[in-house]
Amino acid sequence: MKKLQSKNHFILAAVFAFMTICLVAQSAVAQVQIVTSVTDLAAIASEIGGDKVEVISLAKGYQDPHFVDAKPTFVTQLNQADLLVFNGLELEVGWLPILITGARNSNITRSNTVGHYDASTSIQNKLEVPTTPIDRSMGDIHPGGNPHFMLDPRNGIVVARGIAARLIRLDPENAEYYEQNYNNFKDTLTLKISEWDAQLSAYKGTKVVTYHKNWTYFLDWAGFIQAGTIEPLPGVPPTPSHVANIITTIEAQNIPLIISANYYPQKTPQIIAQQTGATSLILPSMVGGEEGITTYAGLFDVLVTEITSALSSSAAN
Repeated sequence: MKKLQSKNHFILAAVFAFMTICLVAQSAVAQVQIVTSVTDLAAIASEIGGDKVEVISLAKGYQDPHFVDAKPTFVTQLNQADLLVFNGLELEVGWLPILITGARNSNITRSNTVGHYDASTSIQNKLEVPTTPIDRSMGDIHPGGNPHFMLDPRNGIVVARGIAARLIRLDPENAEYYEQNYNNFKDTLTLKISEWDAQLSAYKGTKVVTYHKNWTYFLDWAGFIQAGTIEPLPGVPPTPSHVANIITTIEAQNIPLIISANYYPQKTPQIIAQQTGATSLILPSMVGGEEGITTYAGLFDVLVTEITSALSSSAAN
């Protein structure tokens, strides 16, 4: 009898374990699977989705988002996605479309499906939209406008609204949860923006040289003036004659600051800084671009602190 009871207990324990595994698996499956092209979008999606979502970013924060290796694992991740969030304005045109095609996932493939969210469609104030016909002789010009809009923190709120709206449609049972997370994100970021505005206000009108035009939205929000770029044309490496022209511009206009994203070559900005006395800042331009930057607000904390500190030091000298 004891042997039979022991056997029954073993069977019950096995059944209980199996049911537990099933419940855990069901819970995991119930999470909305989100894949983003870049880390800024992943950070915002994580804040809005909380524990109801699983988020993967294809690109790393320290990579140039124009050029990302299209790894086979990305196809698998996209195949299993419920929601794809990407920047748009052709930022990822060199690598993302081929991955979407290879994924064969009807949830994310078509632009008219709820699982296909082009964040740029939510941005009203697009900058540097060409007004004349463009061609390759003009460099890597994006026909829909400058794609680096996530470097204006006000656009982070707009994109968060878009992600929340998609999650509510995909997972209506948790609509209230997503709405509350969006409101928390908006309130927190709005407060942070007012603090950053106060830090930057003393430097409005400052002229800045950048390596690439990926800081255009940041400079527009901060009230700075983009006086030139080290690239002679977008995506075209600097030539000696163009570097000489930039040095002349910086000296003639007493420009205090050169800003480059940390995935661009650092040697040329440093040479220009040495010859002109300007400060060369090599900065992260996305979440994860530097160790410790894990949130969208955290990125701007670093940027505003680094830039105002450099300008304060420059003014003191």
